[in-house]
Amino acid sequence: MDIKAVDEILKSYIDNKKAPSVQYIIFNKDSVIHRFDYGLAKIESQVRTDSNTTYSGFSVTKTFTALAILQLAEKGKLSIDDKAIKYLSDFPYTSNITIRQLLTHTAGIPNPLPLKWVHLPEESLSFDRNSFFKEIIAENNKAKSVPNEKFAYSNLGYFILGQVIEQVSGVSYEDYIREKIIHSLGINKNELDFVIYNNDLHAKGYQKKFTFMNFMLGFLMDKSKYVERSEGKWISFKNMLVNGPSYGGLIGTSNSFMRYIQELLKPDCILLSEEYKRMLFSENLTNSKQETGMCFSWFKGQLNNNIYYYHSGGGAGYYCEIRVYPELGIGSVLMFNRTGVKREHF
Repeated sequence: MDIKAVDEILKSYIDNKKAPSVQYIIFNKDSVIHRFDYGLAKIESQVRTDSNTTYSGFSVTKTFTALAILQLAEKGKLSIDDKAIKYLSDFPYTSNITIRQLLTHTAGIPNPLPLKWVHLPEESLSFDRNSFFKEIIAENNKAKSVPNEKFAYSNLGYFILGQVIEQVSGVSYEDYIREKIIHSLGINKNELDFVIYNNDLHAKGYQKKFTFMNFMLGFLMDKSKYVERSEGKWISFKNMLVNGPSYGGLIGTSNSFMRYIQELLKPDCILLSEEYKRMLFSENLTNSKQETGMCFSWFKGQLNNNIYYYHSGGGAGYYCEIRVYPELGIGSVLMFNRTGVKREHF
């Protein structure tokens, strides 16, 4: 498809009020091949989106968590085949669940709906995530399947991986990701972090007003607390932070996510050796040797006979997707400031 046709599809998507704004970048390891920014980061004040605009990345963060685990494994500080209970003495599930199974969503950990697992930025100082998740895990403490029997996506599993990172590294999950990934790439806190440092640069999150999803929203979260006001055909959300950063906490520009993927495309990647990078993108097979379509946090896909790896991230007010095409040496980042709750393969 002609790249101009892609731009027209995205432009039409915004013009037809499917989302307030979009950012789309195609790139190789060294440079941008094509970039398309269009629409409004903030509807009421008519602020247009640009390369400095930040969006909530949600579950795209899981790829950073998996990378962090492999960094620690490469340094000999853990083995991906270690049992999780080795690092977490109060691990409530079966004792033979391994880090590998948590990484590949085959541990059988439940996945309760996480849309309520948010707090306002001003609540961060008083919010105790370990106490919060202790209650969540106590309510969901029975595994749904035996380890590596089948693929079953779990946000709780990636929260647990964040706890492992903290136990092994001796620092908070956020500080580990900042130091070993974000700052290593020369990305500053205004471009990518777990908090919103500059609200003027952050795209407001929206959801269509007259939709079934908006009707359901009252059952999924406290609308009086998190919904701000209507702006035309959209309702807008207040800024929110997720309670578990390791499964969905990153907030950043499309450029920052691009630089992260560009580094993964490089043969001399500073984040991970080629051996461990191959592990990162190796598809997991179940006990019965069934393909799962899941690597270490990255889903596996195919387009026009080209294998690619991807992860999407969505929640109240935002949707994004990142992709890596290793054989083609290219990647892409797509970001919207409207609600997304499932993988869309846009």
